[in-house]
Amino acid sequence: MRLYLSSFKLGDKPEELISLVGSNKNTVLILNALDHNQKAREEFLLSQTQSLIELGFVVEELDLRKFFDKKEEELIKTLSSKGLIWINGGNTFNLRRAMKQSGFDSVIREMLKKDSLVYGGFSAAVCVITPTLHGLEITDDPNKIPDGYDSEIIWEGLNLIDYSVAVHYKSEHSESYLTDKEIEFYEQNKMPYKKLCDGEVLIQNGDSVKII
Repeated sequence: MRLYLSSFKLGDKPEELISLVGSNKNTVLILNALDHNQKAREEFLLSQTQSLIELGFVVEELDLRKFFDKKEEELIKTLSSKGLIWINGGNTFNLRRAMKQSGFDSVIREMLKKDSLVYGGFSAAVCVITPTLHGLEITDDPNKIPDGYDSEIIWEGLNLIDYSVAVHYKSEHSESYLTDKEIEFYEQNKMPYKKLCDGEVLIQNGDSVKII
């Protein structure tokens, strides 16, 4: 399993992402964590597309809403030729909803087991793959629900990693002041966690895990 998990945007080591992905630079960019904020969604679509192109990736947007309530085979076909999935930050609870309603949550587990691509992204993209979303209600509003989304709050993360991650730690990000409260929650509830400052990335390649 290959993961490139950044606190904010591409982080300070984009060359590590290039190395991790290898020769297949075909990339999908997922921005469903911002479906509640159209202006921010459009801005990040442009900026993240440009940043990835500058690194040599071939980028197209993948809107998970187009796969809501469809057969997983359609999503598998779309992802089968990709070397990287890059997921933008935003609201973790809405990203989790989009992953469930599209079947992405089960599809990505199987594709990562086969090591057919890299899962990468920042902020909400990192938090959503942890065991649980409990604690994230401190930083994200679970009830800010876009049209077409189920209202149920999904507390179970994808469980691709076995610890929570506190992003934007001691950073200039607007949510950084809330990260300390999130960490307090993890410690009070004896939950394993790691901290990521903006600029830092957590990279997993098989059994190797490092924060740089």
